[in-house]
This record gives sequence, structure tokens and C-alpha cells, in this order.
Amino acid sequence: MSTFAGVIVSDPWLQTQFTQVELRSLQSKFISLRRIRGGKVTVGDLPPVLTKLKGFNEQFKEEEIARILGESGSGMADEIDFEAFLRAYLNLQARATANQGGSKTASTFLKATSTSLLHTIIESEKASYVAHINSYLGEDPFLQKYLPLDAATNDLFNLVKDGVLLCKLINVAVPGTIDERAINTKRVLNPWERNENHTLCLNSAKAIGCTVVNIGEQDLIESRPHLVLGLISQIIKIQLLADLNLKKTPQLVELVDDSKDVEELMGLAPEKVLLKWMNFHLKKAGFKRPITNFSADVKDGEAYAYLLNVLAPEHCNPATLDTKDPTERAKLILEHAEKMKCKKYITPKDIVEGSPNLNLAFVAHIFHHRNGLSVNNNSISFAEMMPDDVQVSREERCFRLWINSLGIVTYINNVFEDVRNGWVLLEVLDKVSPGSVYWKQASKPPIKMPFRKVENCNQVVRIGKQLRFSLVNVAGSDIVQGNKKLILAFLWQLMRFNMLQLLKNLRFHSRGKEMTDADILNWANTKVKSTGRTSRIESFKDKSLSNGIFFLDLLSAVEPRIVNWNVVTKGESDEEKKLNSTYIISVARKLGCSIFLLPEDIIEVNQKMILTLIASIMYWSLQQQPADASPFPAESPATPDVSSSPAEAPTTPEAPPSPAEMPASPDASPSPVETPEASPTPSVNGEDVVSTISDDVSNLTIEDIASDIASLHPDNGVTHVEE
Repeated sequence: MSTFAGVIVSDPWLQTQFTQVELRSLQSKFISLRRIRGGKVTVGDLPPVLTKLKGFNEQFKEEEIARILGESGSGMADEIDFEAFLRAYLNLQARATANQGGSKTASTFLKATSTSLLHTIIESEKASYVAHINSYLGEDPFLQKYLPLDAATNDLFNLVKDGVLLCKLINVAVPGTIDERAINTKRVLNPWERNENHTLCLNSAKAIGCTVVNIGEQDLIESRPHLVLGLISQIIKIQLLADLNLKKTPQLVELVDDSKDVEELMGLAPEKVLLKWMNFHLKKAGFKRPITNFSADVKDGEAYAYLLNVLAPEHCNPATLDTKDPTERAKLILEHAEKMKCKKYITPKDIVEGSPNLNLAFVAHIFHHRNGLSVNNNSISFAEMMPDDVQVSREERCFRLWINSLGIVTYINNVFEDVRNGWVLLEVLDKVSPGSVYWKQASKPPIKMPFRKVENCNQVVRIGKQLRFSLVNVAGSDIVQGNKKLILAFLWQLMRFNMLQLLKNLRFHSRGKEMTDADILNWANTKVKSTGRTSRIESFKDKSLSNGIFFLDLLSAVEPRIVNWNVVTKGESDEEKKLNSTYIISVARKLGCSIFLLPEDIIEVNQKMILTLIASIMYWSLQQQPADASPFPAESPATPDVSSSPAEAPTTPEAPPSPAEMPASPDASPSPVETPEASPTPSVNGEDVVSTISDDVSNLTIEDIASDIASLHPDNGVTHVEE
């Protein structure tokens, strides 16, 4: 297979905004323009080129593009390089998105709003988000002295600056995501404590499915309104759509007719399920026009009138459909909703103007209060019969979040369904191994011809073999058919490859040393030993890991003040293990690790998730080292730790003993929650590890992969790695 080097730009943030497909296309256009212009490209040369690009040609004229480019302060005669050309493209893309009144995905929204545009804040959205925060966090012990917020002021943006509000909001959306013992909640936070809160917030937001590729700690510290509202919008959306799946609401099975449709329903994004639910009721009410979005299709209010009439006919008002004025109809709709106790998030103006975020929130709120679905036991039993392998479900969640954290164009809603055409896997491969994909032989969705999907997946398998994955007797058709075990095995190897490459490139690029699992294990043990701790592990499936003490010792070794030992338990009972595990995950995210594992993965000692958790901590620690430092401390405890910040120098006061070193107490119980003391070492920016060690991995061991795959092909017992 032909391969070629990927397009690399010097600015890491800029690199994340494009796939290699986009970069190669734009680079080709820039080179052609430079050749035509005799080797020099100016700002004034761009409008004729940009106006011909797909997505821009229908929205902008050359004069408009010239005006937009001029807003950056550059003169038309100023010479630009390729990176400046890319920034101009992003600027124009963001303006195009804004003109369309929103975006299709959270990723697009954040990509658009993080360029250098003059941003406009939609006050109605801000007011709705403030009302939501006041409603759900008004009684929070820490925040109640700051709430309720006034939507007419900058109260929201001022309160966001210390990071506590966003952390609390994430816990409202997905309870238990953040262990509140890890949040710095003093009245006045120093810069390091504030940075730690923002790092914890961003890594936790990724862990619940938010797209935060273009948001950094500094954006939250400065409380940039468009980015803050974009993040809050995603968090609230996740909360409102949490029940739109068969596991939480088995009555949704009424929307489909057979098992094949049920599988399709399981693969839909929550907002698509909400649209399907809305159209289901509209069809029953006799509404002829299908609703495809929460903007233009609902602006006239007719769909809302039919929906509410079928859900709550007792409050029906004939005047709602008879009136010709959209604003008047919107007012009557909200009166109807108020009688159902569903008037929330939206105003008549928002309906008429077609605000996509607020209309989606409004419909989701209606669904929560009155979904109108039957409680037919046969239907629910049918939904409950669908396979629900807890481990497989946990792995699917892990890979979905990891893929979405990479910043690829396609947003994944269900791994097993979304990878079957091969395109997503090609995007991920191109991200973790730039230049490995031969895009001329790839077909972009929508793909109607089945053999095109097989071609894509065959290329995925070929690249996997080039990367030395264990793929004996695996063909592209296995992926197209949705073989879950093979898909999980491939994604685990892909994640592991990405993790080891990042570690290798960070410190070993000049020596070309390959990183292995044994290196990571050795690093962790020597790191803990160098601080005088006694905990040690023999492997990543060491059962002693279940109490969490080793991880806390390791975290304390890389950053002595990151662990508050006063809230750590001995990890002897199941409850204590759970407390330690939730605390470990939050502390690691607070440190700067981008991880997706669950407390159960630590308690059950899921060895692959354990591996990537430790690797993520290692990655953060190595980032703090001088470029010429060795990643492996000496074995002797007396040897100073050279891998981190001045806080880890030999003069550092001895850390409190870990619970493993404390005398046993028959009446020992978890200590009360206390706020950790400030760390004098700044946390690394969460975006430094956006596409790094996204942990949560498959339960398949690397030794098991070949045999597992071979067992699916009984005609061939070969288990070696095919190169």
C-alpha cells in the first residue's frame, strides 16, 4: 500500500483543527496559489481562492471575504505562510457556521467559536443556562452563597473563573463523575488551586462526552464568554438527553417495529432519538411534515402545537393552530406547556428565531415530564431482552470517548455501529499515525455500495498489520459485519499503540527506543520507591491494586501535594475501595491526565485500564522533566527524584504516611471531606494531553488478543502476530 508523510504544522492547536485529508487538500491549494503568484502569497490573494471552496461559495462573495480577512488587522499586501492561510480558513469557517445559526455537532460549535472572530453572545441562551444553574445548584453548600446568579450581569462568567461551578455542573449532568474531595473549594484560591480545578473540569468534561479540543485552562481562567457558554451548553445537553436510550427508558422500543430497527435505534445519537420520538407523536396527531431539526422546522410553532395536543389534550387550545402570527402562536404554545409544568429554557422569541440549542432543551424537557409512550410490558420485555454485556458496554464507552477526544471530524455515538463503514477508523489511524492512510482508496460516507465499506475496512486491517497489530485471519468484512469482539480488540491495540508512541516521542525520539509495558511498570515501581513508600506491584493485574493505595502513592510521588491523605481510606472494605477509586480518578484528572476509566475498573483490577492509567500519570510526569533527564529514577530510595518539579526536590518535607503504612484500627472509618492544600507546582494544561493517554481500555490482554481472534476462526489455529 502506498503511504506518504502527513502534513505537520508547528502550532499543536492548529494541527488539531484539521484532519490529514483537510490539511493535504488545503496545502495543495496553497502551493498552487504560491506557484501562480511567483512564490509569494498575500492576504489579498486569498478571497478568489476561498470563495471557490465548498461551504463558502454559497455564502460569501469575494468582497465579503476580503472584509472578514481585513478584520484581523492584516493588510491586503501582507505576505502569509501556510499556517496563516489555515487560520484564515478557520476564521471564515467560523463565520459561515455562525451565519447558519448554529452547528451540527458540539465539535463544530467549539471549533468555530475558538477562532479569532468577533463573537456574539446569545443572551437568551445565557439566561436559560443561568436559570438551569440556579435551579440545580441553588442548594449546593459551597455555591449557595453565590446563587442565584443574575442573567443580566456577568455573574456567571465571574463565578466560572475558579472552576468550582463547572465541576459541580458536571456532577449534576452525570452524578459521581468528579469526587468533590478533589475540588479546591476555599473561598479564595491561589493560581495553582484555580488551575487544578480547571484541569479537573476539562478532563472530566471529556470523560462525560463533551468536545473540548479547543478549550484550555486559560480560556476558563479568563472566562471567555463564547467558550464558557459552549461548554455549559454541552454539559446541560448531556444531562437533558441522558435518558434517551433503551437502557434508561425501555419504553422507547415503541418507536420501532422489529429487532433490526431496535439495533438501529440503539446506534442513534440522543438528539436523533428525540427527533424520532417527536415525529412518532406528530404522526399520531396527523401532522404531515417530518421534523428534521430543532431550528427551521419548528420556527412556525405548528409542530409544537400538534405535539402538545397529543401529549396533553386536556389543555388543548384551538386558537393555537388558528392564529396566523408565529409569535402569538408561540405564546399560546408556552401557555400550554406551562399547564403541563414543562415551560422551561425557551421564550416565544426563541421559538420564532429557531434557536437550536434552546429548542432542543425545550423538547427534551417535555420528554422528561411526559413522554407519552406506552408502558406495555411486552414492549418493555422486548427491550430488556437486548444483550447488555456490562464489560462490553464499558469498553464501548471507553473507546467512544477516546475517539471523540482525538478531535477527528466525525463524532461517534455508538462505536459498534459507527465504525462499520471503516471511515472513522481511517480517521483515527490518520490521527495517531499521520500519513498511514491512502485516502485516494477511501470512500467517504454516506456509502451506499457495501463493497466500498469493505474496501475501507480492508485498508484499516492492512494498516493495522503494518503497525504490527495482532490481526491473524481478520478481514475488513469482519468489521463491516459489526463483530464486536474483533472491533474491541482492534481498538484496544490502536489505543495502546497511540499511548506507547506518545511516551516514546516524548523522551526517546532522539534514541529511537521503543516503549514497552514493562518499562511503564518499572517506572511506576521505581517512582514510588524513590519517595520511601513501600507499596509495589508485580504486574498490571496485581490484586493489591484494588485498594487504590499504590495509585495514590504514585500520584503523590509525581506531585507530592496533589493527594490529600486525610480523605484517603485503607481500602479494606468494598465501600472504602470505592471511595479511594473515585478519588484516584479525580486526582489524576486534576493533575492533568486525560482518562476515561471508571472506579469499577480499579476495584476489579482491569489490567488494561490499569496500564493506561499508570501510563497517563507517567506521561504527565515525563512532561515535567528536563529534556535530558532519564525517565527511570534509580532504584535506591536515597536517590533524589529528578523527574518532576522543584516541589519534588530532596528538600521537600516528608509526605504523610499512606493508609497502607498506618497501624490498623478496628474502628477506622473514612475521614471527613477536607479541601486539599494548595500545590505550589502549576498543573499542566489539560489540552497538552487532549489526544494522549485516554485510558479506559479493553479487558483483553495483549497476550489474549491473538488467541481470541483465532478462536473466532476455528479453521486456523495460528496465533502469532502477522507483520
